Formats: sequence, structure tokens, C-alpha cells
Amino acid sequence: MSIVSTKASTQADKKSSNHPNKIKVSGVILVDKPQGMTSQQVVSKVKYLFKSPNHDSKKAGHTGTLDPMATGLLPICLGEATKFSHYQLDADKSYQATILLGSQTDTGDADGQVTAEAPIPAFDDALLDKVAQQFLGAQQQIPPMYSALKKDGKKLYEYARAGIEVDRPPRDIVLKAIELKAIDKQQIQLTVTCSKGTYVRVLAEDIAKAMGTLGHLTALRRLQVGDFKIDETIALADLEALPLEQRQTYLLPVDACIDISAELSLSSEQCERVQMGQRLNVIDQLTDDVQSYIATAIDQHLAANNNSAADSQNIEDTNDDNEQQLVHEIPIDIRLMDEQGAFIGLGAVSLNGRLQPKKLIQL
Repeated sequence: MSIVSTKASTQADKKSSNHPNKIKVSGVILVDKPQGMTSQQVVSKVKYLFKSPNHDSKKAGHTGTLDPMATGLLPICLGEATKFSHYQLDADKSYQATILLGSQTDTGDADGQVTAEAPIPAFDDALLDKVAQQFLGAQQQIPPMYSALKKDGKKLYEYARAGIEVDRPPRDIVLKAIELKAIDKQQIQLTVTCSKGTYVRVLAEDIAKAMGTLGHLTALRRLQVGDFKIDETIALADLEALPLEQRQTYLLPVDACIDISAELSLSSEQCERVQMGQRLNVIDQLTDDVQSYIATAIDQHLAANNNSAADSQNIEDTNDDNEQQLVHEIPIDIRLMDEQGAFIGLGAVSLNGRLQPKKLIQL
């Protein structure tokens, strides 16, 4: 794979405000995380690999933790790209995992100690298809004790290592696709696409219980995060083997994590104003496509926030004029571009033409 981005290179050429004599490295790199490293260790390694006497790579972070045992796609944001990493934190993710049946561990994977064993019933792919269907769709999942979630300022795995179990409220998750296939009489392969916050270790345990036995993960590989795919990654060892100049060709643009297609072009004067945090009136610049994008996003926003269709109807019946005015004031995120077509950040625009700058990159 060879990803060359002129936008990323441009951003890498910008001088760091914190280190005026250094070039700030900005962009997104898709790493194939190796087994045995924590996600934060991978981030630290990437920061080191993009560092030089002339380059500042101190600011970096990943877009969703992978356990040390896990491998696969780990998007890492550097510099200005960290401002937009939350779009991938919230994105759907796909995994492929191996479940070993017949035993349960305290961590839910092969890194833990076996805590219980159970006989394994006979199964085939037809039975696995039936079991998989039980897990498809919206549901709730209780996070595992061995996780980085916090309780009273302390990580759950710290309680677990001390032999303390605490109550964990269930979390809403959605399994959008799931497939189970037999590997042998003891192992099954799980392929799943799920919403954020899903613990595949817990899913594996629940699948084993639905089959009438126990189970835990022996392998886990992340295949996709949002629109990023595993075949777009570079292995950490391969990245390390390259000279710095070639490593930089793997940097995607600073806006690679953003899943917004709509954009608004601003004049040079408008760019200067938003960089100073000023609001603009861009009503004359709202094309039909942009207005349609805003209207659709508003409909989705209202649908998500209405408690019921009846409540929504009551609002329209009793206060239609005020509701219509409110709708035209709802701000919707949009990409902001300069006259040369370069991304300068995100703004929030409403149907009344009001534009508020939100997150802008440092030019």
C-alpha cells in the first residue's frame, strides 16, 4: 500500500506554534497493530517514528482501544487531526475473532486465567446461524471488569486485579451484522460489525452460553473502523523500516476521520474572520445541495431527540411558527474550505445562513 496525500504533506509542512523551529506533523495513519502491545504503546511508537530534529509529533492519539492480545486496524491521529478523532471513536467497527469453547477466563480472553470449564455440545454451521440471529440488532451489554472504564475515578481492571467486583450499568449497543462459522469441534469464528462501546470478549462469552457451554477469545482482529479498512494499513515494523520521508507518504489528510461530505467554500476574507472566531452570514452561499444536507441533518436531529411521535405532533399543532423558527436556527456541522479548495476546519451552519466556526486547523 502507498497512500500519498498532498494535503497531509501540506499540513506536515506547517510550523508548530509550540515549537517555532519545528514542523508540526499532522494527519492520520492507519496502523496494523501487532499482538502484545497496548494501543497507547503503538501511539507512542508512531510518535517516535515521526519525530526528528525538525519535526514535532508530540500530539497524537488513537480512535478506539484494542486490547494487547488484539491485532488489526488502529487509526492514529497526529497534530491537527486529533481535533477530529471523535468521528472515528463513534464509528461502527468490524472484527473477526476466534472463540475457544469449553472454558471461561477471568478476562474473557486468552490472557486471563481459566475460572470455569463446561462440556461442549455438538454443533454445526446451521446451529451457529440460528445462534447468531439471536444476537443481531439492538441490545444491552454489561461491560467486563477487565476494562478501562472508570468507577469513582478508578479503572475497572484495577478493581478486578484486587479481586473486587463492582456494579456496571448495561450499555446500549447494536450488532449490525454477525456471522458464526465452525473451525473445529472446539472453536468457532466470529465476524461482527457493531456500534461503539461493544466488547467482543463479552459477546463471545454470551455466544458460548447461548450454545450451552462456556467460551473465551483466543484471537481478535479489527478489520474496519468507519470507512477505514484493514487492507489500507501498514504494519508497525514496516513503518519503522522506512526512512522518515517515506513514512510521511502514509499520512492521510487531517480531515480523514470526518464523515461529513457537505462543504462550504469561503472567501479569503471570510477565512480570516472565522479564524478569529467570528460568526458569518452565508445565506447567499447556501446552494440547494447544502440546504438539502442541512434539512436532512435537522430531520435526523429532531427524530433522535423527540420522545415520541405524539409529542412531536403536539408541538407542531400548538406552536408551529415557533417550531419552524427553531428549526431554521438548528446548527449543523459542515466542512469549511478556502478558495483553493483546502480544508480549514469545521463550522456549524443553520438554514437561516448563520455560520459559527467550531474546530479550525492552525494554518
